Amino acid sequence: MFDRFREFLNQLPGAGENSDIDEGDDPRVAATALLTHVMDADGERSDDERDMLKRLLGEVYGLEGTELSKVIKAGEAADREAVDLYAFTSVLDRHFDRERKFEFVGLMWDMVFSDGVLHEVEDNLVWRVAELIHVERDQRIALRQAAQRRAGMTTG
Repeated sequence: MFDRFREFLNQLPGAGENSDIDEGDDPRVAATALLTHVMDADGERSDDERDMLKRLLGEVYGLEGTELSKVIKAGEAADREAVDLYAFTSVLDRHFDRERKFEFVGLMWDMVFSDGVLHEVEDNLVWRVAELIHVERDQRIALRQAAQRRAGMTTG
């Protein structure tokens, strides 16, 4: 899954370039902002969540070192400044096809379960993002169950 997603994202504007990050329409920044938002949704930011963010961005975007730090910093800043989720979901909705949207919701679930707990606010956040990028309920639930299995948690 990560290989296909990384291949797609590397073809997007701004991917793989060493130029300044376009925070307004860079899907890497939008994705990072949403993943950061999920990470902070329960009011706690654990080391496991920080590690998962870095791992996901590294695997999906091929980011490391300074470039990884820049994207995380831009995503965190964008998340702090945002008044709603639409600023980010609209970018992903424009840049991602149906399959990539499903894969992104799966990444969000991986972030949710990285600390071993599903909080109601996290579940609601993924639901809202999925709705805004047009991922159907059944697919969102299937992606949640798959992420739970990957995290070694029981589904239900």
